[in-house]
Amino acid sequence: MLTPSTMLADLGPAAQLRAGQLPRRLSQLLAGLALYGISMAMMIRSALGLDPWDVFHYGVTSHVPLSFGAVVTLVGFVVLLAWIPLRQAPGFGTIANVLVIGVACDATLSVLPRPSELWLRAALLALGIVLNGLAGAMYIGAQLGPGPRDGLMTGISRRSGLSIRLVRTVQELVVVGVGFALGGTVGLGTVFYALSIGPLVQRFLPLLVVRLNPAPRLPDLALTTQAPPAQA
Repeated sequence: MLTPSTMLADLGPAAQLRAGQLPRRLSQLLAGLALYGISMAMMIRSALGLDPWDVFHYGVTSHVPLSFGAVVTLVGFVVLLAWIPLRQAPGFGTIANVLVIGVACDATLSVLPRPSELWLRAALLALGIVLNGLAGAMYIGAQLGPGPRDGLMTGISRRSGLSIRLVRTVQELVVVGVGFALGGTVGLGTVFYALSIGPLVQRFLPLLVVRLNPAPRLPDLALTTQAPPAQA
């Protein structure tokens, strides 16, 4: 039986564009990226703790004369260098991720005020986290190349046989530790995000992976908590 793991293909940039259902995949990609930037802004405005990567971004901004959005974009390009040993294939979606998310976040921050009531801030945080997981699954499932940070997640998962849930959770915890050391803002929302985003992406991704036509026969990406098969 086909599972989301067998449906996620490891294709190069040209093959991604030739793999079929391109209008739907492009629409899902761009909607997911925009939603991701919006969800980032929602978590920032909640003022209850940044998500791990934004803790890192915020920490970096205290050491360089760059805006928050510029740091998000710059870090995205730097993270792409870590793809080389993982043999991750970048695509249109990879570059779009770097360019679109920061813009969407800044645009949302310009119109979204910070709620004064604690319960509204908590609701904004919770909704932002759920939307973030949904958005991540949307642009990964479009199969036009994951974002730089998610490329680390999918690449490590594919190479190690570990689940998306485990790899994403460990990645977020490491990033928030480095970000905090650099002076990034950490709160209860940071902990909640780090522990919940992996399960959320794993929950949404099976619903949003776009089947390619024809579906290539490629190594599985572990999306379940089942142990990988033993290697000879």
